[in-house]
Amino acid sequence: MMLRKLLLPLMLGVLGTAPAVAAPREPVKPAAKSKKATVSTGTPSRTRGTKSVVKAAPKKKKRPAAPLPRGRRVASRAGKLVGASLAAHRVPDDCSGLVRAAYQAVGIELLSHGTLPGENAVSAIHRRAQRAGALHKRTPKPGDIVFFRETYDRNRDGVRNDGLTHVGVIETVERDGTVVFVHRGSNGVKRSRMNLRFPEQRGQGGRVLNDYIRRAEGGERARFASELFSGYASAARL
Repeated sequence: MMLRKLLLPLMLGVLGTAPAVAAPREPVKPAAKSKKATVSTGTPSRTRGTKSVVKAAPKKKKRPAAPLPRGRRVASRAGKLVGASLAAHRVPDDCSGLVRAAYQAVGIELLSHGTLPGENAVSAIHRRAQRAGALHKRTPKPGDIVFFRETYDRNRDGVRNDGLTHVGVIETVERDGTVVFVHRGSNGVKRSRMNLRFPEQRGQGGRVLNDYIRRAEGGERARFASELFSGYASAARL
């Protein structure tokens, strides 16, 4: 009996009290990842899949072409005058006028020093070249002046005593030594040839070595340029 009295309140306490239920926990949010500090090194990082752009090197400016030497400019002007009139160049229409017109292309007036009494223009140009130390008899270069003597009877006395009477401008020198020069002849401005190795030979192997520069007269045969050659004057020294 006593045992029942003790068990009854105990059972009533168990049955009358609701079991305690724990409150549901809120889902825990994952902690945000901390961003690592980025240290700039001054060098851009490479990204995969991205093509790096390489700047093309700046193009080098082309240097202006060097001007042609004086002699070649003279020779070029002389060549352009072949077959042309000299009237437009304000020079006499003769051999000295042709040479003067060619040299005017480089700003040189070959008769700026004038002529002496009784002196022809060819002799005056020769005197200028002599004073400048330009005379020579070596292989000429384009633009050099070539002098000839006794190409005609200037004083008409029937004697070869006329000295320097003709002049021209060297245009080219061929491999065999044949010199091509431009001059004002009896038929206008033209090209002629001269080969000092064969002074009395007209041609060889179908090629012209020497052109006539003095016609036959007074019982004498015509003469080649090589036979009446006197000398050269360097374009670089004039």
